[in-house]
Amino acid sequence: MLPHEIESALQAIQKKIVDGKYRQALVDLDSFDRQHPEYPEALYMVAVCRRYLKEYDLALKAIAKLKRLVPEHGRAHQEEGHACRDMGRLDDALRAYSLACRYNPALLASWKGQIDLLIKAGHRRQARLAELQLDKVNRLPGPLLAVTDLIAQGRLIKAESICRQFLQKVPHHIEAMRLLADIGMRLGVLEDAEFLLESAVVFVPDNVEVRIDYIRALRKRQKFAKALKEARTLLDSAPDNPQFQSLYAIECMQSGDFATAISMFDKILEKIPGDGGTLTSRGHACKTTGNYQQAVASYQSAIRQQPQHGEAYYSLANLKVYRFSDQEIDAMLEQEGNPDLPFMDRVYLSFALGKAFEDREEYVRSFDYYDRGNQLKKAQSQYRAEVMSEDLQAQQTACTEELFRKTRGAGYGAPDPIFIVGLPRAGSTLLEQILSSHSQVDGTLELPDILSLTQSLRRRGRTTDASDYPALLHELSDDELSGFGRQYLEDTRIHRQGAPYFIDKMPNNFRHIGLIRLMLPNAKVIDARRNPMACCFSCYKQLFAEGQEFTYSLEDLGRYYRDYVDLMAHWDKVLPGFVLRVNNEDVIADLEGTVKRILDFCDLSFEQSCLNYYQTDRNVRTPSAEQVRQPVQAGGIDHWHRYSGFLGTLADTLGADLAGQSNLTPAAKQDIPA
Repeated sequence: MLPHEIESALQAIQKKIVDGKYRQALVDLDSFDRQHPEYPEALYMVAVCRRYLKEYDLALKAIAKLKRLVPEHGRAHQEEGHACRDMGRLDDALRAYSLACRYNPALLASWKGQIDLLIKAGHRRQARLAELQLDKVNRLPGPLLAVTDLIAQGRLIKAESICRQFLQKVPHHIEAMRLLADIGMRLGVLEDAEFLLESAVVFVPDNVEVRIDYIRALRKRQKFAKALKEARTLLDSAPDNPQFQSLYAIECMQSGDFATAISMFDKILEKIPGDGGTLTSRGHACKTTGNYQQAVASYQSAIRQQPQHGEAYYSLANLKVYRFSDQEIDAMLEQEGNPDLPFMDRVYLSFALGKAFEDREEYVRSFDYYDRGNQLKKAQSQYRAEVMSEDLQAQQTACTEELFRKTRGAGYGAPDPIFIVGLPRAGSTLLEQILSSHSQVDGTLELPDILSLTQSLRRRGRTTDASDYPALLHELSDDELSGFGRQYLEDTRIHRQGAPYFIDKMPNNFRHIGLIRLMLPNAKVIDARRNPMACCFSCYKQLFAEGQEFTYSLEDLGRYYRDYVDLMAHWDKVLPGFVLRVNNEDVIADLEGTVKRILDFCDLSFEQSCLNYYQTDRNVRTPSAEQVRQPVQAGGIDHWHRYSGFLGTLADTLGADLAGQSNLTPAAKQDIPA
């Protein structure tokens, strides 16, 4: 069936349920299931029908399937609450209603169900708190209640449409502005979200929820200085408020002040000992500053306090050099089997278990968990490989030799930036550590500024008579290009420590090397390259904080890598000598020779500290933080071969020319072992 046919079929079944024709609806649902097995909304309807027919065990069986597919399906938990209530399992019903409200605050029946059960159990204070939440939800205008429900269901486009229509009638409704900003952040329309919340702060400067939303939007846009200022203002208003302290600590981390962040986390833990979120954030700060043992202790403390806290387990795995004990693996397996485990905790545990079994050399179980984690992430992703291919091809079409000939002499001439580009997990953190060990170079982080500029150019093309980006590059004046370069240096100054050169390690900047050349013609660009199978599989094993959505499918990974190689070849053709390619395998095989080659390219004199990079004391924010604090090792080069039997799809998508670079064994063409 086509999507509109599926929707029509489910609407017809829904009508039968509303009319009380539960048996007829079940017959239709059984037929639907044969064409679309385990379709979430169909499973939900099955559960509703079974409950109304008082077939509670069958209702709970359908709910269990649904929760396995969509762990945070609010209505599934609500339906479980109804079934358990009717069966007399009141504690289970209360737990289910509570989860339903957490995942979808618009479920009025779950709030009422919670309140009734809390009152019956004599928990008056908890009941009163739930009543206050229900009152807040009830005060929402009908359209905004619908928007809240749609957001929880992931139906963001419809939610956006309703919210915009409401705001046209009631322009300055604060909750509507917050909801639309939330939708914008979920869809990646960050500039619009920031503008909405900035406006809301002006309208209601004392509204704490709005200010917190605004700080989070600024952080998402990586406007760290502004976010830190706003967080400081909030903290000054109530210095002992743990929530404000936590927000300020996080913004200190984002701005590079890890000592203040750790101190603030310690203050919070004095008031709220054992708070899992605070302990985990403290662990992140300790990891970044190189305090490995403190990071481990913080993560382990978080787990002791909250055994379901998947992020803490994954954070241990993400140290890369940590090895889980048998007891820790058993605890993870126990939590992973919990049907009520929240979605992201399940994702975190899947990747952590993949790492745990990899270290045990149980590669079948390891890949199974890596694959589970990726499938969960892929199911929520809007990434479309064909759209990315079209975008990268558009760069080749627009960025011609003629474009660079006619713009020769344009741009801002400062030589400060050194861009390290490529795919994640290709060795870029090692290159950054080597270069930032030089006295003339500051390491920073993966700066968002180039990507933000391209988003602005795209909006210009879509809202004016100008061409779309990147064709728009042909229409930019010399003054504009020079302004872009000057603004980039101004905006990135907060991340520098005073050296004449600095590194921008955003890997995705390879897509925009044409723009970089036009605005910063004297910048240096280094392409961090690693053999294709090793690089792609390393990406598949990595759970990224956000973005990099092409990594959650082996097929998407292979296609993205091919497109990347193709685009880099184009830059070599139209901008000869502008990009230096550095293979990770060469760094490992000949560290000194490769380092001298990099320094020559960057017009830097040789310094021994670049060879002793692992002795450099600096903050490293990427997953490779602990690895680059050790001398170079060759152990990981061929590690992917142990998984070769699982990687046929990746090899086929890469093609023989790229997969063959990795000495692909015949095993890689086999099916996944049983």
